[in-house]
Amino acid sequence: MSINTQDQPQKPSSADPSYKAQKDNASQAKAQDGFVKLAMRNMVNKGNTSLFHLGLTVLGVFGTLIGLAIVFH
Repeated sequence: MSINTQDQPQKPSSADPSYKAQKDNASQAKAQDGFVKLAMRNMVNKGNTSLFHLGLTVLGVFGTLIGLAIVFH
């Protein structure tokens, strides 16, 4: 039984110029992304943690507004 390595896809070498160009293009695309796009990507990647922090922020803002309304009523 011999293993045929020709059927398996080859990993691109870092010395391969086309691989290096693709890697540079990908890093440039990420560098040009807007803040909102990066924030949304981060929120999708982190999931529950981001939603928890968003919830805490909303509660904090509403609590502050209600507290100020009570104090200055």
